[in-house]
Amino acid sequence: MIRPTIATAALVLATTTGCGTDAAGTGATAEGFPVTVENCGAEVTFDAPPERVVMLKSSAVPYLHALGVMDQVVARAGEYPADYYNAETQAELDDIPLLTDEMDTSGHLQISKEIVIAEEPDLVLGEVDNLSRYTLDAVDIDLLEEPAMCPEGVDDPGFDDVYSQLETYGQVFDREDEAAQAVADLRKRVTELETKKVGEGRTAAVLYPTIGGGVTYAYGTRSMAHPQLEAAGFEDVFADVDERVFEVSTEDLLERDPDVIILLHNAGDPKKVEESITQLAGAEDLTAVRNGDVMAQLFNFTEPPSALSVDGLERIIDRFAQ
Repeated sequence: MIRPTIATAALVLATTTGCGTDAAGTGATAEGFPVTVENCGAEVTFDAPPERVVMLKSSAVPYLHALGVMDQVVARAGEYPADYYNAETQAELDDIPLLTDEMDTSGHLQISKEIVIAEEPDLVLGEVDNLSRYTLDAVDIDLLEEPAMCPEGVDDPGFDDVYSQLETYGQVFDREDEAAQAVADLRKRVTELETKKVGEGRTAAVLYPTIGGGVTYAYGTRSMAHPQLEAAGFEDVFADVDERVFEVSTEDLLERDPDVIILLHNAGDPKKVEESITQLAGAEDLTAVRNGDVMAQLFNFTEPPSALSVDGLERIIDRFAQ
C-alpha cells in the first residue's frame, strides 16, 4: 500500500524557442526548442524531445498514450494495474521492459540508482526515495514529477490541471497538435459528465484506509478528490479542510457522516478495502455503510490529476446513479 504523499504542486510551463546551440554548444537545438518547464520548483530544459524515457510511476501513462509517445519509454518500474488501461495502452505497456515492481511495506518502489542509469535515459518520470532530482542531475538525467506529487502544493486542483499537464507534455515531446486534440476530447467528456449530477442532495468523502487496521486518511480541497466529487454533484464533507490528505479519526468520520464513501487503494482485492472501513468500531452507524454506498476505487482514478481522473469520475457516476 502506498502511503499518500501529503503534498501537491503545479507544473508550470515556460517555453523558449530558437535555433541557437545546445547547452554544451555542440550544435543546433531541435526546431521549436529549447523548452523549459518549471517542475517542483526546479527549471528543466529540453534541447530536443526526450527519446529514452524511464517511468518510475504509472501516473504519466495516460498522458504519454494520448500523445502517442509510449514508444519513447525504454523501461518502467513500479505497479501498473491492468484495470487502469484499455487494450491498446496495455499492449504498449507490455512492450516496455519492467525493471522491478518490488515495493517496501509502505508501498514505496525499491530500485537502485545503477539499474535506472544503466538504461541511459534522457528523462525519468516520477521521483522515488533514492532517485531524487539532485541525484539524477549529477549524472545529467532530467526528472519530471507529476504536479500533484511535488512538495510545494497546489492551491486549487481541478480538471484544468489535467489539461495543462497534457499541454506541457505536448510541448516537451513536440506533440502539441496531439495534446490540443486530447484536451478537447477530455473537456467534452467532463462537460457531459458534469451534467449528470448523480450526487445532488448527497454528501460524500474520499478516504485512503489502511487494510488490516491502522490509520485512515481523508482527502481535502487540495486533492483531486474534491473537484471530482463536485463534478459528480456531491457535497464534500471535508470541503472545510485546506489540505491534500490527512489522518482522520473514526469519531470525526462519524460526526460528518457522509452518505457516500469512496475508498482509494493502490492494488489488491476491493472487497478487503471496503472491509477496512466497515470493520471500524462504530462503522455500522455510518450512513454510507448502512446503505451499502461504499466504493473502492484504484488510486490513480482520482489522484494525481490525469485523464484517469476523468475515467474515475465516470466510474463514480456509474456507481452512484440514482
